[in-house]
Amino acid sequence: MSNWELAFHGQVAVLTFTRPPRNLMDMVSMTELADHLDALAERTDDATVVMLTGGIDGFFIAHADLDDLAKIAQGVMPEGDPRSWGRAMQLLENMPQPTVAAIDGQAWGGGCETSLACTIRIGSERAHMGQPEVAIGIIPGGGGTQRLPRLVGSAIGAELCLSGRVIDAAEAKRIGLLNEVLPTDGFVQHAIEWCERIARHPAHAVFAAKKAVVEGLRLPLHDGLRLEGQLFLTANASDDAKARNAAVRQPDGSRGI
Repeated sequence: MSNWELAFHGQVAVLTFTRPPRNLMDMVSMTELADHLDALAERTDDATVVMLTGGIDGFFIAHADLDDLAKIAQGVMPEGDPRSWGRAMQLLENMPQPTVAAIDGQAWGGGCETSLACTIRIGSERAHMGQPEVAIGIIPGGGGTQRLPRLVGSAIGAELCLSGRVIDAAEAKRIGLLNEVLPTDGFVQHAIEWCERIARHPAHAVFAAKKAVVEGLRLPLHDGLRLEGQLFLTANASDDAKARNAAVRQPDGSRGI
């Protein structure tokens, strides 16, 4: 039985993780997630945004399953694809669709790292996030030491990885770890509506904008600007853009957004 449920709300594909009692992420579940993402990456016609959320009250992804980590430490591979963590993180980061982590409650360790691989993170008022691995004698192993400092700055990223401190939603938003904090009551519906602000736009433009941002940040500015220019020209030449551009008229008769 899968621990992930896929549902569509218009152009927003929602993947909900439910693994009682505390939504610990094991290798089997991460393999399932990677497979879902692989399939969704091909569904660019009916999925403009992919949203991840938790199906157990108070949890997004609590953290990695420590039983799996104990097996790995003993040289025993747990059930599931050992490459799935890396594969899922790369898909969240690089698949055509923007990916949104909708966090209602705990997102520690591997849960926080999963959210870091997403394009955007939104949380409920009770969301709390952190990389507490040092407390049990390990370090983040799913991208936390690399993506977190790049997102919030090297000093804050280092402090969170070195101290293992967990932060609440307000602080996460203040440092740029969360894009938005939404009400806890009815959070999933609020999150879907938030994602619809992106999904309502032409998919080809959304995908191009994500690609420009994600890939551009890996490049020197000059090369990033070249990439942006190439993507702009491709988008502007599309039949959809031509039709929309022709239809846009301001009250004074001029054309423009």
